[in-house]
Amino acid sequence: MIIAPATSNSISKMVTGRCDNLLIATYLSASCPVFFAPAMDLDMYKHPSTSTNINKLIEFGHIELPATSGELASGLVGMGRMCEPEDIFQIVVDYFKFSNSLAGKKILVNAGPTHEKIDPVRFIGNYSSGKMGKAIANTLAERGAKVELVLGPVDTEGLSPKINITSITSAQEMYEACHAIFPSCDSGILAAAVADFTPSEFSNQKIKKGEHDEFQLRMSRTRDVLASLGESKTEKQILVGFALETHDELNHAQKKLDKKNLDFIVLNSMNDAGAGFAKNTNKVTIIEKNGKNHTFDTKSKKEVSKDIVNLLQNYL
Repeated sequence: MIIAPATSNSISKMVTGRCDNLLIATYLSASCPVFFAPAMDLDMYKHPSTSTNINKLIEFGHIELPATSGELASGLVGMGRMCEPEDIFQIVVDYFKFSNSLAGKKILVNAGPTHEKIDPVRFIGNYSSGKMGKAIANTLAERGAKVELVLGPVDTEGLSPKINITSITSAQEMYEACHAIFPSCDSGILAAAVADFTPSEFSNQKIKKGEHDEFQLRMSRTRDVLASLGESKTEKQILVGFALETHDELNHAQKKLDKKNLDFIVLNSMNDAGAGFAKNTNKVTIIEKNGKNHTFDTKSKKEVSKDIVNLLQNYL
């Protein structure tokens, strides 16, 4: 195991393989788990090349010890402060505690939005970034599971190379891919924001506005991926869903849990600060079919993914 404090310069060398000091030479010859801890000034940390290189190291299969916000060596205050020693210790302990704890398990995850085409240049979609589902997929892969990720039209940055990705665009493609994969899986965690409706007709040519001030679009219901998997799942399979709600949250989530034959459901509310689309944090309540509720504080989506996978392990 290597734990390396990583400046922007050393992160770049790890990515490019520039072997001009002992640390990088040790890193390039390592066949053990590699943890890296970004630590640099605010402007350096915010630079696009830094985030690109961090994502590349994650793609290599390395484990980030995430930087925090606080007072920096320059006197500035912001992101770039090295992960605290006690947090590094806990991350490493958790890594070895859970490493390969899901070996031999095959798990379906879906993530991201779907785009429902209107014509060759327009579509109906939503604001999902896929961050929550991708974090779950990475956590499962870190624990040794064989992960099948069905991913909507979002980027694949930061995903473990151990994850098998099936890229889709539409709700129908999401339905077909999940149904092809799920029968051979031990579990499914469905975090994608799949469109409920799709245009009834597709125009092969760009629709022109002409002289009309209004445009009416007829919509048809899409096939419910989660409900259909709930109908087909066996007694040995564990199925997990998500509910993003704006009002009467617990009641709506409980109804969805029951109606779609889920083992537990992850509820997040658009009314909670730190939750919702495209954010790096989330605040969730997990509701089990046995009636137990687990409410968590606002956390990074990586930490939320650990809470979800921890409960899944109990079921498996």
